[in-house]
Amino acid sequence: MKTSDFYFDLPEDLIAQHPAKVRGQDKLMHLDPNTGSVEHFMMENLPDLITPDTLMVFNNSRVRRARVYGIKETTGRETEFMFLNSIDKECCIWNTMVKSAKKQKPGMNYKFPDGTVGQIIDIPGNAGTEFRAMKFDFAIDEDWFERNGHIPLPPYIKREDTEADSERYQNVYAKETGSAACPTAGLHFTDEMLKRLDEKGIDRCFVTLHVGLGTFLPVREEEIENHKMHEEYYTVPVETAEKINKAKKEDRPILAVGTTSVRTLESVGQRIIASGKKPGDNGEWVIPGTSSTSIFMYPGYKFNVVDQMFTNFHTPESTLIMLVSAFAGKENIMNAYKQAVENRYRFFSYGDCMLIK
Repeated sequence: MKTSDFYFDLPEDLIAQHPAKVRGQDKLMHLDPNTGSVEHFMMENLPDLITPDTLMVFNNSRVRRARVYGIKETTGRETEFMFLNSIDKECCIWNTMVKSAKKQKPGMNYKFPDGTVGQIIDIPGNAGTEFRAMKFDFAIDEDWFERNGHIPLPPYIKREDTEADSERYQNVYAKETGSAACPTAGLHFTDEMLKRLDEKGIDRCFVTLHVGLGTFLPVREEEIENHKMHEEYYTVPVETAEKINKAKKEDRPILAVGTTSVRTLESVGQRIIASGKKPGDNGEWVIPGTSSTSIFMYPGYKFNVVDQMFTNFHTPESTLIMLVSAFAGKENIMNAYKQAVENRYRFFSYGDCMLIK
């Protein structure tokens, strides 16, 4: 299957540069994956489109201020680093994604805004990639990111982050800090919307998947089967596993909010398969615990846990449009995206949303 099969024309002015003036006032497309039919709503209509027996699964990861600018000690030039995850228990060494990576070599020192200094070190696998390991003489914590970092808006948002982004590029239910990008499907939900879902009797639970940039890196391979995903770390709490397994036993639909929730649930399903069982054996579709995943879903993938999906509109030729194409059918997705363009939907992180059920 070719990467170019997932290309579509997108006018630049439909790439949302700012969120809606009021959180939750977004367009909502409903796509039926069985028929390919499309209906147009607003986000406020969502509770009317979901049956009360549905279990919604949200990703409660919170975005850290992961974009940090360092000054190279030898030249005084500023370099942008995206801090992804700690790669040692003491949190003194971090995996980063860096601009002009070829110029950032092991042994180079960088001074950050609060005066701390980090050094690039050599680790296996980083040579020839956008990634560099940064070592400090002390543990880096969330206070350090608050002092030194910026909200990591994606590169297709062509502006600097503002104080408003500190609140708007964060889900209202976000709890566990660790993401380098927001699980943006959740941006459409307000406290009022969650209350309305409660009033209708729609249950919910949470997983945590800390979003790295591997999900958003371009697919550079001509054939998508050759693309390799980077690892992301997730946790499925015991209470969440119990709720999902109970719902599946009762034949109630699992609605994953966002592709990160989908990746988490399907990764756990794949762990069960890898153990020699089938999802549903012994009443278990998911198991609790913490692990990592590099799952890559594209047309032909069989979904084992997720029945319905709530998601944003994704970039052409990305792993995310391949994921939703696997779920709803490539032809259905391409047709829906064509209609989204014709109806002036806003695309990507701060854009509009889609319910697939």
